[in-house]
Amino acid sequence: MGSARTVTDLASVEVETPLQREVAALLAHSDGVAARLYSGEYRRPITCESLGEPGAHVLVARLSGTAVGLCVVFERGDGTVEIKRMIVEESARGCGVGAALLSKAHIEASRLGAHAALLEVGIHNTEAQALYRGAGYKPREPFSPYKASPISLFMEQAL
Repeated sequence: MGSARTVTDLASVEVETPLQREVAALLAHSDGVAARLYSGEYRRPITCESLGEPGAHVLVARLSGTAVGLCVVFERGDGTVEIKRMIVEESARGCGVGAALLSKAHIEASRLGAHAALLEVGIHNTEAQALYRGAGYKPREPFSPYKASPISLFMEQAL
């Protein structure tokens, strides 16, 4: 995977089953990034199996058929969704994969009847913050089940 890719190489961003090796690899990559940025007390593990529960919609971005990005849309049962575990492989960054994932997450959220998308992002994850702000996300107070944290920002986007 070279850095010469462009968004035109993006074959798809689709809802896929979480029970696949590629999703497990992307989750492991996400865990690795989180471990570099934050101490263990703030990290919340997610497994492929837990993403198979009702209300979790796993979006996988593929470039030339290879899974290079992931995010999960969780139904919250109150007309909102939470977007979690947004990750893009380093080799695919700068190709529009994050924006494509976020756009598809909003489409999926609207299909589910949500009026807003919520998320939590770490204070050290400046790339993700820029993506979310660029998509119109605004700061907000923590939402259930979260509490205020010294390493978290909470954001919301009306759909």
